[in-house]
Amino acid sequence: MHRSHVPVQEWFWAAYLVATHTPGISAVQLQRQLGISSDTTAWHMLHRLRKGMVNENRSHLSGLIEADETIIGGPAKRKRGRGVTAAKHKTLVIGAVEVLSYEDKKGKRCERAGRLRLSTLDDAGEVSIRNFLTQNIDAGSTLRTDGWRGYSDAALVGYKHRVRVVRTPERAHRVAPHIHRVFSNLKTWLNGTHHGVEPKYLQSYLDEFVFRFNRRNTPMAAFQTLLGISTQKAPLTLPELVNRSQP
Repeated sequence: MHRSHVPVQEWFWAAYLVATHTPGISAVQLQRQLGISSDTTAWHMLHRLRKGMVNENRSHLSGLIEADETIIGGPAKRKRGRGVTAAKHKTLVIGAVEVLSYEDKKGKRCERAGRLRLSTLDDAGEVSIRNFLTQNIDAGSTLRTDGWRGYSDAALVGYKHRVRVVRTPERAHRVAPHIHRVFSNLKTWLNGTHHGVEPKYLQSYLDEFVFRFNRRNTPMAAFQTLLGISTQKAPLTLPELVNRSQP
């Protein structure tokens, strides 16, 4: 909000809409809702709010964790698997979600998704994966993966490892249902609400998705949390945003 030409009440409305509107909101939609003259102003506002969605002091994921990668972007000719990320407009994204156990009304043991973390990756090698794990998951947690070689012994030092081998891509959602449901919802949101995202801005959208996913049951608390975190952040100017380097 620092040195913004947008009235403070409009900022509060924008924060409320972003935090409580389940499908999210695009710059064009925000422009219409607030009556802002420029969609660029609305787009800049949304990115500044997304910056306020990440608390650097947030606690790590713990317990049983499903981890996997997916590829975000349009089709890539003559590319397959994780090699697709070499194509233009393709980005490799790694995700990890807590798996929580509970008993249903019939006493049957069931699982549901807990908290989530998402990040872009340059590659799916053991160094990149190790960095993501140490930044987001408590040591001693159990990682459930598909056995990709990036989840090597070196990458998983300090973690327990459960491998569920994927024989065909069509079976991936069966061996890691929670993180693949997240990936499916993420892609639907990016394409449906935002009609695609440029790779250099993708991490900001991942941060928004994680923020709202982790607070999906408490939208009003999400609004209050967003305002609280935002007051601790430095301003993000439009030139800084536009000139952001490609991750």
